[in-house]
Amino acid sequence: MSSDSVDFPCGKPWLGETDLWLLAEGRHLRPWKKLGAHPCLHCGLKGTIFAVWAPNAIQVSVVGDFNHWLKGKHALQRRATSGMWEIFVPGVSEGALYQFAVLGSDGQLTLKSDPYALRTEQGAQGACIVTQLPEPVDRASFPMARDTALNAPLAIYEVHPGSWRRPDGQLPTWDYLGQTLVPYVADLGFTHIELLPVNEHPFYGSWGYQPTGLYAPSARYGPPETFRRFIASAHGAGLQVLLDWVPAHFPSDAHALAHFDGSAQFEHADPREGFHRDWNTLVYNYGCNEVRNFLVGNALFWVEQYGIDGLRVDAVASMLYRDYSRPEGEWIPNQDGGRENYEAIAFLREVNQVLGRETPGSVTVAEESTAYPGVTAPPWTGGLGFNYKWNLGWMHDTLAYFALDPVHRAHHHDRISFAMMYTYSEHFVLALSHDEVVHGKGSLYGKMWGDAWQKKANLRSLYALMYAHPGRKLLFMGGEFAQIREWNHDTELDWHLLQDPGHAGVQRLVRDLNRLYCQCPALHARDDEPGGFAWIDVQDKSQSVFSFVRYGHESAHQIVAVCNMTPVVRHGYRLGVPQGCAWKEVLNTDSTHYGGSDVGNFGKVVSDPIPRHGQAHSILLSLPPLGVLWLEPEIP
Repeated sequence: MSSDSVDFPCGKPWLGETDLWLLAEGRHLRPWKKLGAHPCLHCGLKGTIFAVWAPNAIQVSVVGDFNHWLKGKHALQRRATSGMWEIFVPGVSEGALYQFAVLGSDGQLTLKSDPYALRTEQGAQGACIVTQLPEPVDRASFPMARDTALNAPLAIYEVHPGSWRRPDGQLPTWDYLGQTLVPYVADLGFTHIELLPVNEHPFYGSWGYQPTGLYAPSARYGPPETFRRFIASAHGAGLQVLLDWVPAHFPSDAHALAHFDGSAQFEHADPREGFHRDWNTLVYNYGCNEVRNFLVGNALFWVEQYGIDGLRVDAVASMLYRDYSRPEGEWIPNQDGGRENYEAIAFLREVNQVLGRETPGSVTVAEESTAYPGVTAPPWTGGLGFNYKWNLGWMHDTLAYFALDPVHRAHHHDRISFAMMYTYSEHFVLALSHDEVVHGKGSLYGKMWGDAWQKKANLRSLYALMYAHPGRKLLFMGGEFAQIREWNHDTELDWHLLQDPGHAGVQRLVRDLNRLYCQCPALHARDDEPGGFAWIDVQDKSQSVFSFVRYGHESAHQIVAVCNMTPVVRHGYRLGVPQGCAWKEVLNTDSTHYGGSDVGNFGKVVSDPIPRHGQAHSILLSLPPLGVLWLEPEIP
C-alpha cells in the first residue's frame, strides 16, 4: 500500500459485513450506493471511496488524474473471500477522473472502467468521473397527468435522442431536448416518451444497445444532472418517460465488463452460453449472484435516482432460450435437457417483482418475439411479471398487408383479422418501432403501396386502424409526419417535409388520434377484455372492408371503426350498428385537413331500423378511398 492511501480510517471499512453478505447473496437492493466511486467525509477525512467486485483479480488499483495514472500507487484492499475490493483515497473529490487497473487471474494488467460509474468522459474508452450520487427522485412530487393502470391510455413516442433534431448539425443536449422534444411530444398528445438506451456506449452506431456504462447516462448529451432535468421537464409537461434497457448482452470492449478480472466474471466462460452470435456480444451469467444483483440494482437505479417511469426490456426472447439463434450442437441444454434458460427467467421475474414492490406505478415492457406464455402474467402464476409486451405478430401481419396492391388484399384479409385470435393472451403494445425503419427496410411511408398520395392515404389508414385496435400504441419518431427515407442515426429527421401539406396532414392526424384515443374510454378502457371489442363485419373480403366496434363501460362509450382498404369510393355502404341513433363522424382519415380527398358523410349519419350484420339498426355510409372512419353514437 502507498503511504498516501488510507484503507480503513479509524479502523472502519466502507463495505460492512452486512453489505458483503447481501452482495454475495445477490440481494443488495441498492448496490450502487456501496460499489463504485463515492466522494464522502469518511471518519473525518474528505476524499473518495472506491469499491469494486473482482473476485479472481490478483491486484486492483485505482488510477486517475489525482495520481498521474500510476498503476499500483493506490492499491485496493481485498475484503476476505467476498471478491470485493475497496480503498479510501483522501483529497479526491467530485470531478476527478479514474479507472481501475486490474491485474487479472490471466496475468494481464488492464485498465477497466468502473461497472458502477455514475458518469464517464465522452469517447470510446473515456475515463470514469467521480460524481456525487444524486438524491433519489420523489416520484410523488411530480404532478403526473397520466394514470399507470392497465385501462389507462398509453401512447408512446419512441425517440433516438441523437437523431431527432440536431441544432447546427451537432448532437443535441438534454437541456435542448427538454426545451424542444418535450413540448413537441406533449403537443402531439402522446402520453409517454420512450428513449432508446441512454446508458454510456462506445459505438454510437449501436444506438445504445451495446452499453458499457450501465449506470451512467451517455456523456454525448451532457452531464447526468441535465438528463435528470430532462426527465423533470417531461414530468412537468404531463408525460412519462420509458427507457430502453439492455440486460441481455454487453459488448466485448476491453475497457469494460468483458473478462473483467482476467476471467469470465460477468459473462459465461463457455461461448455456447456466453457469446451472442447475432451481435458479437457477451451474455450475462444470470446464475451468478453478483451479476444478477448488478442488473436488478440497475433497473431500480434508473427509476429511483432519475425518476424514469418504466423500462422497455430489449431482446427478451434471446434471454429466454438457450438455443436462441444457435444451431444444433452449439448450445447447452438446461438441467432438464430443455431449451429454456431457467436463470434468465428467474432474473426477469426478480426485476419485475423488485420494481413492483419498491417503485409502485413503474412499468416494464417486454420486447419478446416468440409465443412464450405468460410474459405479462404475474410471477406467482408462473408468468414473467411484465406489465406489457410488444405485439410483434400484429406488426408483421399489418405492415405486410399495407404493402400489398389493393387488388390482392382480398386474398390476405386474415392478415388484419388474425390478431384478434390472440389479442387477449397478453397485455399488448402495438409497436411501429425503430426496428421497422432501418437496415434496408425503408420507412413506414416507403412500405405503403401506391404513389405518393396513396402512400400517405395508406399510412393514415394504418394509424387509424392501429389506434382503434385493442392494444397500447407506439410510434417511432418521424412516422408522425410520414418520413420518406429510412431512419439514419447520423442525421436529424427530415423536418422540411412538414412544409408539404400532405405530410403536415399526417402529423395533424396523429395529433387527433392521440386526442381521441385519450378522450374516448371505448378506445382504451377495456383493452384486455374480450367484451371491449366486436366485429361488425369481418367477412367483406371482396371489397377489403373491415368494420368493428369498441366498447367502454357505459352505453355511450362506443366507437365504430370502418376501414376501406382499397382506393375505390364506396357510396351507399350499409353497415349494422349497435344502437339506433345518430352517429357522429368523429374521425375521417380522408379529410382534406389530413391531406385526403374529403369523401365522407357530412359529419353525421342517422340510423335506420333496418337489420344488418346481426344488428337491429344500420346506417348508410360513403366510404372514402383507402380511408378509415370512426363513428360515435349521439345518445340524448
